[in-house]
Amino acid sequence: MGCSASMYAVGKRKKTSIPEVVVYVPSMRIPAQSDLQKPLRGLILQDLVDRLACLRNQIVLVAEDTGGSAVAELRRALEEYLPLLIGLTKKEHGLEGLVEFKWKNLEDGRLENSVANSWFELLSVIHMIAMLNLSEANSLMIPKDHSGSGIRVVSSDCKRDSVDLLLKASGCLVFCVREIMAHLPPDIKKKFSEDFQDGVLEAISIQALGQGTEIQLGLAVGSQKASLSVKRRLACEQLVYFCQAHHCLAESSNTSNMHGKKHLCFIKWKFLEAKAAAYYYHGLILDKGTEPACHVTAVCCLLAADGLLSESKKACLTFCLTAPVTRSPPLWGAMKHLHQKIPEVAARKSQMYGYLLEEEKALQAPPDLPDFQLSLAPDDYILPEIDSAWDRNKWEIQSQPLKEHPKDSEDETETE
Repeated sequence: MGCSASMYAVGKRKKTSIPEVVVYVPSMRIPAQSDLQKPLRGLILQDLVDRLACLRNQIVLVAEDTGGSAVAELRRALEEYLPLLIGLTKKEHGLEGLVEFKWKNLEDGRLENSVANSWFELLSVIHMIAMLNLSEANSLMIPKDHSGSGIRVVSSDCKRDSVDLLLKASGCLVFCVREIMAHLPPDIKKKFSEDFQDGVLEAISIQALGQGTEIQLGLAVGSQKASLSVKRRLACEQLVYFCQAHHCLAESSNTSNMHGKKHLCFIKWKFLEAKAAAYYYHGLILDKGTEPACHVTAVCCLLAADGLLSESKKACLTFCLTAPVTRSPPLWGAMKHLHQKIPEVAARKSQMYGYLLEEEKALQAPPDLPDFQLSLAPDDYILPEIDSAWDRNKWEIQSQPLKEHPKDSEDETETE
């Protein structure tokens, strides 16, 4: 990609429309214009300063001109910027706190953070890569109907690619929490916006695994080879992921702002859907037993699933109407099947075993769902190697006297 002029023209951004959400993408942050030239001039080779500034400005330009939609180009630029940026984080270079890095909210252009710390810049870049992965996963799950029939089909390949992107996004966020946050002092962390809290990053990471499992469940439902046990296991795993994500987010203070409330509504919606699916498949398996008690417990599970499904529909509406307003997609995956089957099977089985329920005198509470070892794990994120220009910089700086850092008055004279 280099530092050539962007192909995108300012002012060509698409008209604002209500976005459709399959994969939840938190509010994206993009870099804002920051001065790298002045604080680094004379301390490292000018060519290195120019490349750092040029690549960062390229990211700013493409993100602003396309509204973040040029995912592939932005990802390439960020990956090209990272090896250069890593050099600023090395303690032996003594450059960690020289540049004030600014980041803003993509939606409203509001400046969110301005922090003089290169580890913060590294955190922000990898976080942005994670958000781009989530955004691409969402796009793959929302096909465009070119036939005009109104029927939208997502291919199995797109679904699998979406799962891969979700695992990559999860891995990026795990790296942010475990590997980068430790390098940031408490006084710096206090300057972060609420969506950079550890609990929020962990919630998004776990939620990505939950959505990956949701897609896998949809693939299983569409496969004749997948057994009821496999479907129940996936539904139970999905439920655990969203339960963990809810716990992480609820314990943070991020739920007090607009985007935090929206995020929490999404997790509640998906939690209820997963629980409804888990009880439905658990009920079908219990119903295969021969004892009357098995049928009674099965009916309790199926009725619980029906009630949870009704709650999930309300939760979906709440999520869509919570600002910023979004649209839910047409029913897809497992829910496309279960929205019809759960009420139908629950009604039929409760009528079939009504006499057993009367003998019980009262409807039992549904049993606990079985525990399973979680299948999906985040992809390991590995930082790229530091750019070789930093080695060249070290030798060339050692072989010549280091320029004095220009004074403000000198800098002003040069730029006049």
